[in-house]
Amino acid sequence: MHIYQLRTTQTLPIDIHTAWAFFSDPRNLQHITPSDMDFVITSPVASQIHTGLFISYRLRVPPGVRLRWWTEIKHVEAPSRFVDEQRSGPYRLWYHEHRFTAVDDGVEVEDIVHYALPLGWLGRLAHWLFVRRQLQQIFRFRRQVLDESFPASQTLEATA
Repeated sequence: MHIYQLRTTQTLPIDIHTAWAFFSDPRNLQHITPSDMDFVITSPVASQIHTGLFISYRLRVPPGVRLRWWTEIKHVEAPSRFVDEQRSGPYRLWYHEHRFTAVDDGVEVEDIVHYALPLGWLGRLAHWLFVRRQLQQIFRFRRQVLDESFPASQTLEATA
């Protein structure tokens, strides 16, 4: 099994508690996912994640294939990190760590995704042809939405 890694970082002009409130609310996933993916959470979810929470989704990936995806929140260390893992879905392995670090100009948001595809050499070919680019496109979209949602002109709240 070949394991790939995708890592992104972004600094937002908000405090760590505001970042945590946004990212730990599963209902915000739809807002930061490209609309052409028809992303819908299909399980009941609370406004705050917790260890052991299962979330099911329905989404569409090119070329219009509908998928169901189940993830479990495996680790929560508020307000600095949480991890979601795929339990059922398109990947052979999906381990996504979300990290939040207070910095002078706000909060650094880091996503580290380890993933593997099924089907051996066919999965590696699919990764080379489109999966890698699709994941990069999703995270570029998220960056843009987050920049628009938390503009640099926003004032940082003092944290106690």
